[in-house]
Parts: sequence; C-alpha cells; structure tokens
Amino acid sequence: MQYPEEKLISTMEMAGVDFLCTLPCDRIKGLIDLAARKIRSTPLTREEEGVGICAGAALAGRSPAMVVQSSGVGNMLNALMSLVSFYELPLAVFVSRRGVGGESIAAQMPMGQALPGLIESLGLEHTLIGDASQFAAIKETLERVYDEGRVHFFVMSPALWECSGAGYEPPADIEPCDAARLGPLSPRTKPRLRRYEFLKAAAPFLEEKAVVCNLGIPSKELYHVKDQPSNFYMLGSMGMATPIGLGIALNTGKEVVVIDGDGSLLMNPGTLATVAGASPKNLTIIAIDNGSYGSTGGQPTYTSACVDLEAVARGFGIRNTVKVSSAEKIVEALSSPPEGPYFVHALALPGNEKVPDVPIGHLEVKARVQEFLRRT
Repeated sequence: MQYPEEKLISTMEMAGVDFLCTLPCDRIKGLIDLAARKIRSTPLTREEEGVGICAGAALAGRSPAMVVQSSGVGNMLNALMSLVSFYELPLAVFVSRRGVGGESIAAQMPMGQALPGLIESLGLEHTLIGDASQFAAIKETLERVYDEGRVHFFVMSPALWECSGAGYEPPADIEPCDAARLGPLSPRTKPRLRRYEFLKAAAPFLEEKAVVCNLGIPSKELYHVKDQPSNFYMLGSMGMATPIGLGIALNTGKEVVVIDGDGSLLMNPGTLATVAGASPKNLTIIAIDNGSYGSTGGQPTYTSACVDLEAVARGFGIRNTVKVSSAEKIVEALSSPPEGPYFVHALALPGNEKVPDVPIGHLEVKARVQEFLRRT
C-alpha cells in the first residue's frame, strides 16, 4: 500500500516541483523525511526566510515549494505579499493544518482555525485537502502555479496522516560544531566610508555576478553606482536579501553577491545558520554595517552598541569571514575571495547618498535577472 506521503511527493514530482524548503511539524515528519530523499530540500530556521529562498530559486528557474505547519504561516505574511506575490514569482505552500480535528495543543487552534480566512483576506488562493484521493487532482493546480507565477496554499487536514505508516528516525550521529575551528575574528577598526563609497569600491567586483541588494536606499545607490541586468533590486521584504541570494546560489553555477545591511540581518539572523548549513561555494554576503536604519530615518541599530555581525556569522557557522572599514580593504577582500559562503563585514559611517529612485519597474527587474541566470 502506498502511504499518503508517497502519493503527495509523487504528485509534486509529476507537477515539476524541484526545490523544497521545510520546517518541522510532528504530524508530517514522515512526509518531510521522504520528500528530502526525492526532492532537493533546504531545512529552515523560520518560515519567512523560506519565502526568500524560494523566491531566489524561482528567479534561477526552479519550481519551488514549502512544507510548513499552520502556526508558522503568520511568520510569512509580509514576504508573501511584498516579495513573491509582488514580483509574480511562483510558490506552492503545503501546510500541515493544526488546531482542528481533535488538536490537543490549545495554542495551535487560533491560527489553525483562522487559516483559510486569513489566506483569502490576502487575496491568495488555497485548496483544502482532507483525503489522500485529492492529491492527484492538485497536479493541475500546481502546474498553473509554475506556469503563471502564482502563490497557492494546499492546506492539509491532520486526518491525512492518521493511517500512515511512514515514520521518521532522527539521525543517530550528528557531528557537533567545533567553535575553535572557526578561528579568531578580524580586528575592529574605525569606519571611514559611507555605504555609497563602499558600493563604489566594490562595483568592479560585481561585474557579471548575480547581485541581490537590500531594499530602499541601498538599491537606489547601487543602481546609481553600477546598474546591470543581473542586479535584483528589492523594494520591500526587509530581511530577505540574504535568503533570496541563498536561493539563487543553490540553483545556479554563477557567482552570487548579496549586499545586505545591519538592520536587515538583525531582523532575520537565523538565515546565517541556513547559509552555513547549505554552504554554497558561490555565495558572498557583503554586510554593510552603518549602525543605523538608513532607509527609515537613521535610527540606531544594535550593531552601534552591542552586536558584532562578523561574530554572529561565525557563531552561526560561516567559516570564511573578514571585517573591513576602508576602500582598500574591501578591494583586498573581494580581489581574491576564499571559497564561499564568504561573509564580508563592512563597517561604515551612517548616511545616505541623495540619488533618484530606481527607474525600472519591478517586473522588468525580475525579467532581467531571470534572463541573466538563464544564460550559460
């Protein structure tokens, strides 16, 4: 007898799903384990980063999906609307519905019961799946998701898994991280440049690379310094620059550079653990740290007082890191970079360059990047 998990994975494969992001749920641990053996999968630290990673995968030509539980859907809302929906990127979200069907954990009930209405309120589509016989019928919907660049939720009843024999055994031996192997941090020196000057110094090293730039003024400054078809300019979804870059890097052989910021990384720091775990050799993250929220009024971030982003990246397991604070040092850091993932912590002075808005529409930005990534 075929388990319901096997039927669903078979449907995913037939519909073209070829990249998966997952977060654990006790009800579907067997599904996640089986799926990882069939479809390239990336475990997440938080649902929101999965939306960014899947957006990057879609830019690189993949057909991505997520497997999460209903309690985590709330963590995805802004990225769903201001990233994948806004840029018309495809995403199928398979949701293990909690809070219904004899749920024993009361805290699961509010989100689980509200989920269909919440999805509808966002103007997104969903399919309720209560029986494994429905899996074959969702193939056409899945294909439309990828053909038309849509977001669709498949909300799966807990009753689906009640008769399943698919199990999961945690790995017996996991080698713990040895902090000593990460080595010492770079010396901290006083910043000399604003972000704009760092971008000018880094610009020659961005040529013919896929570049994902943090939202707001950083994207405007990058456009002014070095516009190229391979630049993905973010207009929303703060905290998603590194996840998008990771999603691209995992699905292309091209070099990928993320230009991120301190405020953005502090919003979603767990992504650095996902980067370390996935360990793409073609990914460089330039974290321009000016100790402020530069696009929202210049309020200070915690990096101005008590957080060292290089130490954070090292602590999450990224081995190759460097701290720079001058044009000469960032040129040196980018001239002969080590194997990725590579984290460049650029200490900068606060302040923005007065430059006009990016004059390219968001769908044209997407199309240019996709065309670049399609080129061999």
